[in-house]
Amino acid sequence: MTTETTAIPAEVAAHVLFHYGHKGIPAGDWHASLITLIDRADIHSAKRLATAFPDYGTAVLLAKYDRDGITHLQAIASGKPTGTGPLGCTRCGDTAGPFTRDGLCETCADKDQQ
Repeated sequence: MTTETTAIPAEVAAHVLFHYGHKGIPAGDWHASLITLIDRADIHSAKRLATAFPDYGTAVLLAKYDRDGITHLQAIASGKPTGTGPLGCTRCGDTAGPFTRDGLCETCADKDQQ
């Protein structure tokens, strides 16, 4: 999955982690409902909600569709550096995306192909 480089605050990451049954912080009623709504929505509706609520939308989409999404959210929630956005190339740190399943940006993936 590819995502925008929306910065996810640590508190938002903790709310989404809690929603998915990981160590985190329970969200208040409104934000808990928002997380549930994004989680239950089809992918097209979830992306539209992520446009309106970029931090929660990106965090839920990471948790739900990115193979390493929970790990990224755990790093954000614990304050560990994750680059300037929620995702970055595992080789060069570029956050522009899109990324391969191995966590490489297109430039680094193309270098591997040569």
